[in-house]
Amino acid sequence: MLKTLKDLFDAVAPRRDAPARQDVHTLQLACAALLVEVMRSEPGISPAERASVLATLRTQFGLADDELERLVELAERTVAGASDLFGFTSAINDAWDMEQKIAIVEAMWRVAYADGTLGAHEQHLLWRIADLLHVPHGAYVHAKRRAREAAGVVHKT
Repeated sequence: MLKTLKDLFDAVAPRRDAPARQDVHTLQLACAALLVEVMRSEPGISPAERASVLATLRTQFGLADDELERLVELAERTVAGASDLFGFTSAINDAWDMEQKIAIVEAMWRVAYADGTLGAHEQHLLWRIADLLHVPHGAYVHAKRRAREAAGVVHKT
């Protein structure tokens, strides 16, 4: 019986190199899910928003085009079935330092501005995500400004 239990545990226990690979995949999915959530936050997904998501993931993770498409498709399915954002943000909080978290917030702002407009839902969602990532308000505002300027969107006073 002990041998049988040991065999069972060995069968379900991850291999030694699996956690590192799994952590990378979890982080990639978490990042993609947040970007996709911003992309989906307003009705109608523009090609520019999708291109911004793909460009961010390509730069961040160095994935090939087919891997990017699969990751975004998985992120879309995952986000559709998620009840909150905490699982995604906690994976990022566990793995990334503040500089990296600010960079992903800026990337999310670039997705939001990619179509030339910023909707109320996008703005609220970005505020929630930045809060869950523990990004200081000043860094959040500067990330937004940099993304807005990069998109060429004129700020209304």
